[in-house]
Parts: sequence; structure tokens; C-alpha cells
Amino acid sequence: MRRCCAVTSSAPIPRTADAVVVGGGTIGAWCAWFLRRSGLSRVVLVEAHTLGSGASSRAAGMVRAQGGTEVAVRLGLYSRDFYATQQQLLGIDSGFVAQGYFMPCFDVAEVERAKARIAMQQALGLDVRWVGSDELDALNPAMAPDQTLGGSYAPGDGYIDPPRNVLAYTASLFTAGVVVAEHTEFLGLLRDGDAVSGVRTSAGDIATERVVLTGGPTLAAVGRAAGVRIPSGGSRHQVVVTEPHPDLAADRLPMVFDLASGVYWRPEEGGVLWGMSNPDESPGEDVDFDWTYYEKVRPRIAELLPATDGLGLRKLWAATIDFTPDHLPILGPVIDADGPLAGSTVAAAGGHGMMWGPGVARTAADLALTGDTDVLDVTDLGLDRFDEHGRSRLAADPIALPFPSDVPESPAL
Repeated sequence: MRRCCAVTSSAPIPRTADAVVVGGGTIGAWCAWFLRRSGLSRVVLVEAHTLGSGASSRAAGMVRAQGGTEVAVRLGLYSRDFYATQQQLLGIDSGFVAQGYFMPCFDVAEVERAKARIAMQQALGLDVRWVGSDELDALNPAMAPDQTLGGSYAPGDGYIDPPRNVLAYTASLFTAGVVVAEHTEFLGLLRDGDAVSGVRTSAGDIATERVVLTGGPTLAAVGRAAGVRIPSGGSRHQVVVTEPHPDLAADRLPMVFDLASGVYWRPEEGGVLWGMSNPDESPGEDVDFDWTYYEKVRPRIAELLPATDGLGLRKLWAATIDFTPDHLPILGPVIDADGPLAGSTVAAAGGHGMMWGPGVARTAADLALTGDTDVLDVTDLGLDRFDEHGRSRLAADPIALPFPSDVPESPAL
């Protein structure tokens, strides 16, 4: 395969392409790589800033297949397997560690939901099982005992290193010969009747019959430039990493998602990385750390992980991550007043960019190439599931961070 280098808005970009992908985050980058790997000769990736400069480099890296719906499980399984086999496939990887992941239950209703969820997950091929409270305590020595009624456990779930993931997809794009146009803004779609004929960018127009629109928390703005409303918003998410502590060694600290509080954790640098989102916060872009909310949530972590009580912090950050009203992905064509736009594909992970990124990317690439995919059934995942207010007709995935349930109304197009 030919190699390429990134081009900027001051350098020429191709005037024709077999496919153009908008957005250089986890989904856009891996999608461009999948398209190039499929045999397309010229794939162009358009990124307004630099590869991975958004949420991809500021994520927590959680990778689980323990979703609450079939869609979530299938995307989680595909993505987890992709991360686990990257080294063999690419010669570089995203640092995946199969740490094992628990979802503890604290009341009878949670137990019933978890056992029903496990049955669904097992039917889809996920290695997951119920563990009683004693076994959960034995497998989680860092966690305070006698807190739970048991929980679900998937030994193959784990985490990646987000900056290393950006490095992996950057290297893969350049090795594969994808033309990467950084510092190049997407300004709109060119149309020939009811089909895509190209994209308009700050560096000039590119003629193409295939366009994939991504953008994470900025996807709604990408949609407005394309002339379509996309019910995807942005919400602040916060992550901290504690100082090291012997009780928080990696072999004592499987990953845990406490659904009751919306808090999760995993090992990091001899301490614990834990993340939180404020469900009462208004949607919008925000990367400032909210110390007030941190202090509100911190006692819950200390209750569950006693070693963190009084332990200092080594790192902290906030990022704006995307969400959809039903916490499910968006995968389908642009749909406007005239109907679906042939040659267009919208791809969003609904707040699960690291966890579902490769699966969403592969699905979007398949849809752009053939209109079909074997990753999952996308029949109900398009823009047509939302009403004019952005409300979805689908039930929300119950295993998600406490994102807002609504996205802001888009300005009239």
C-alpha cells in the first residue's frame, strides 16, 4: 500500500476520493482505516483540529461487552475482540488489558435485572456469569466486604490506554495510506439530487460518492453543516487518578461499575482511576473540573474502596463526551425533508467511543460500502428513530453513564 503524510488547510488535498470521513476521533479514524482496508484506493479523513484532539485522548478507556441491550453487547464484543487482536493485525495496539469487570448489585431489584441481563448476554456469546456476594468479595480484595448482594462478572472485559489508542490509529492510517487532512473544517455536503456528490471543506471541495459523518460531541454541529438535525449532544465527564496504594495493586482491583451511583473504576499507575458524570448538569461543552461534584461523589468511592479514603490525587481532568437520548449508537444515512441521502452515513457511539468505537467504525464502513453489515442489525439505529424533538422510540440502554435524557433543540435549518 502507498504511504501518505497528513495535509493541512494550506496544503493541497485530493479533489476526488472514493470515500471521505469527517472526524479524526476513534470512530472516524478507525472507519477510514476499515474503508481503506476494504480496497478503496483513495480514502480522505477530514479533521478540523488534529487526530485525537477531542474526547479520544481524554477518555478513561473502559472496554466492556456487558451491555444492557443486544446492540450494546454486539458492539462491545466486536470492539473488545478488535482491541485484543490489534498487535497481531497491525503490529501496534491500544494497550488492551483484560482486567475483568464486575457490576455489583445492592438491592433485590438490581439482582433480578442483572440475572435477566446475564441470560441475554450469554445467549449472544458473552463469557459472563453471576457471582454471589461472598465470591464477589473474594475476587475484589480492595473492595469493602459485605456491601453487595452479588453481581455480574465478565472476565474478558478490560480497558485500553486512550493516548496509545490515538497513536495506534494514527500509525494505522498512515501505514494504510489514508489521506489525513488535519486543520481542515467540514463545511457541508455537495449533492446530486438525492445522492452525495462531494464534501465542501475549508481547503476546497472533494468529489466523492461516499461520506461518513462522525464528530463525537460535535456531531450535531457537523449535522447542521450537512443540513440535517442529528440528536447527539455533549456532556461533561470527569476522571481522577489517585496516588498509589498497596491495597490498590492491579491484582487486587478488578474493574467495577457501580450503576447506583454512576461511578466506575479500574487500576492505573498503582492507584485507582475512577470516573463520574453529573446527571443534573445541563448538556454542553465543558472541560473544567467540578470540584463540588467530585466532593459529592468521593464518599461513595471511599465507602466501596476504603484505601481511597484520604488518598491524594495524581491526575484529574474533564472532557466533553457525546451522548444520545437513548444511549444507543446512531448508524444510518442522513435523512432530511426529502428522505435518505444516498452515499451518506452518520456514525455516533452514544457516549461509548472507546468501548464501541471499532464496532461502530466497522459498521459505518460497511454501510458506506454496501449498505449492509454483519456486525449487528442496524434497522432501528438510524436517524428515523427520533422525532422532531430528538426523542427516540427505542428503550434506552440501561447500562450507561448518567447522561442527560434529552439533547438541546437544534437551531432551525
